[in-house]
Amino acid sequence: MAGDPRRWQIGLVGYGEVGRILAEDLRQQDIKVSAYDIKLGGEQGVPLQEHAAKFGVALATSHAELTAKSDFIISAVTASQAVPVAKVCATAINQGTWFLDFNSASPGAKQRAAALIDGAAGRYVEGAVMTSVPPYRIKVPLLLGGPGARQLEPLLNAIGFAAKVASDKLGVSSAVKMCRSIMIKGLEAMVIESFTTARAYGVEDAVLASLAETFPGIDWEKQGAYFFQRVIEHGRRRAEEVREVAATVREAGLTPWSAQGTAERQAWMADLANEGLFGARGTREFARSADWRTEADRILAKINRAR
Repeated sequence: MAGDPRRWQIGLVGYGEVGRILAEDLRQQDIKVSAYDIKLGGEQGVPLQEHAAKFGVALATSHAELTAKSDFIISAVTASQAVPVAKVCATAINQGTWFLDFNSASPGAKQRAAALIDGAAGRYVEGAVMTSVPPYRIKVPLLLGGPGARQLEPLLNAIGFAAKVASDKLGVSSAVKMCRSIMIKGLEAMVIESFTTARAYGVEDAVLASLAETFPGIDWEKQGAYFFQRVIEHGRRRAEEVREVAATVREAGLTPWSAQGTAERQAWMADLANEGLFGARGTREFARSADWRTEADRILAKINRAR
């Protein structure tokens, strides 16, 4: 494997929103990038293929093909697939190949994935993405963990990442991410539930005024619109992440009452989005209302029709 990370062949497992952003930023540096996604074979694969062609990303036909030709692998899939992806990549990984687990999985899941990659002579490093990727792109704050984290950190930062070692021990970075997500994803779910209920009773202005008095640093109108948009668009992925959050809470010996409820609300919103309640997915209008009331009214109209 080349020592200079700018000469690496980087393999992206998962070519969703995060994978495509990373591909764009890496290709801008003329770094070779390959990608594989299980959606490539169906109708959902057409926009992925078009994106890859536009940015010069080589598409692999399988996990094994991608893994075998990569010097550095980034796993950016849904949370539930973190361990299965590590398992399939372990069958083809070359000795010494770095494997960065970008997924929002529990410390226990990261440790199981590490055992698979390290057991196949790869070099596993966990990564915990500490905020939403789109505003920061490749510079999103990234906490690294594991025995190889300190060696990988300068290599990642040399190609544009904003990586920082949290611990040489596996699971610490993920614990930080998961505990943060209890709050962030929970707040999203609570805002949707609170604002939609307030809208149903016609008391949203009073609720917003009270929140602004208690938390004057937050623009609740703007924040509410953003939360509705993100959950409508990414509720399925968020629900999977929060189920990993619940697993993290259980691993600590607590019952994840809050996390379980958050996962249910996120998944519920994803179901509504898949039904087309918020417009056609993939169109410019989908989940792009500047006023959260528009989306809340759609939810309430559906509830009232079902009564």
